[in-house]
Amino acid sequence: MKAVRRIQTPYTDINLHDYWIEKKRLQFELLRIQQNVVDKGRKVVITLDGRDAAGKGATIKRFVENLMPKNYRVVELGIPTRKESKRWFLRYEKHMPKPGEIVFFDRSWYNRALIEPTMGYCTKAQYKYFMSKVLDWEHKLLDQQIELVKFYLSVDSKTQLIRFNDRINDPFKYWKLSPTDLQARKKWDTFTKYKEQMLAHTSSERSPWVTVNSNSKIESRLTCMLHVVRLFG
Repeated sequence: MKAVRRIQTPYTDINLHDYWIEKKRLQFELLRIQQNVVDKGRKVVITLDGRDAAGKGATIKRFVENLMPKNYRVVELGIPTRKESKRWFLRYEKHMPKPGEIVFFDRSWYNRALIEPTMGYCTKAQYKYFMSKVLDWEHKLLDQQIELVKFYLSVDSKTQLIRFNDRINDPFKYWKLSPTDLQARKKWDTFTKYKEQMLAHTSSERSPWVTVNSNSKIESRLTCMLHVVRLFG
């Protein structure tokens, strides 16, 4: 796990006023980065993985809030077909960025390393094949001048339960909680095992995992944006 980058937030206990100021500052920097991506024909991929209610979609929302809409995409794939399940990498290759584009993945190809084996949605052979091939596949993407950032948002059990309850009790958010989310929570330790294996075996110097504690929504959002600004700014 030497290549895993565990980011410590500089925003501990930030208040909402300062959060809004810093969010706007970072969003301005992200827009400048996007303009450079467009001008130079760069291809950028940013993935966010983690447990249910870790804040993946909400973080992406803050990333793109002030970006130019025609030059980014958010990819959130549903349940794979049988054919897609057998040709896993091809399923994601179809969504890679064109020159001048940033693509965000709300859950990525690492579903096969996390929720799929946890819930029994893939075979052991499919899981092992993925784990043995994914870094080579990512390195080929890098060789094609794709710039890749892989975030893992880490939420603890207590915080996840609070967010689940919030969704259940919020008439505008109830739809965010699915039966699968509740089933996966019952397999917390199994998911943890697969998460640890993923971080240990699918992080390289060229394609490192960046882990961010997401127990605080506002801290983790800013931390992810700041990392990208520092990396590409």
